[in-house]
Amino acid sequence: MPIMQVHLIAGRSEEQKARLIEALTMAAVEALDAPIESVRVLINEIPACDFGIAGQTARQRGR
Repeated sequence: MPIMQVHLIAGRSEEQKARLIEALTMAAVEALDAPIESVRVLINEIPACDFGIAGQTARQRGR
């Protein structure tokens, strides 16, 4: 059972996250010959103030 965990800076729409889940699912099905029913995708949204990039928070960098 493929399980993919994705960490994103919070702020994407539900539609964007649904497209990501679909694309990752299909990638696992194609690359691993996994049954679609066995694929799991977990999205963890991180607040911009809790995500660091090059010594600054994502919020400080305008993300």
